[in-house]
Amino acid sequence: MKPKIVTANRLSDGAVVYLDAAGDWVEAIADAGIATDDEVADALLAVASTAEQGLQVVGPYLIDVTAEDGRPRPLGTRETIRAQGPTVAGAAILGTSHRAEENEASAA
Repeated sequence: MKPKIVTANRLSDGAVVYLDAAGDWVEAIADAGIATDDEVADALLAVASTAEQGLQVVGPYLIDVTAEDGRPRPLGTRETIRAQGPTVAGAAILGTSHRAEENEASAA
């Protein structure tokens, strides 16, 4: 099985979030909990489903990643874009452009 992480969107502000190993939602993909087998992936997704029912997040799902230095990196183009933050000029106005800078800093 390819390593996987759980992602969703936070209901309060629509931000892309990732589930960490402790079951908390984080904005930095580098902090996401990595599932290396189906059992762990199912457990993470169950935690995410509970959070969705509790109206914390919407649309949780698993994505394939590669683990570089113990930190997940998305394999697909869509997920790479989601991890780097909005790609529109208006993102700075919305206050969400900081995520790309945080991801770059955590990768360094």
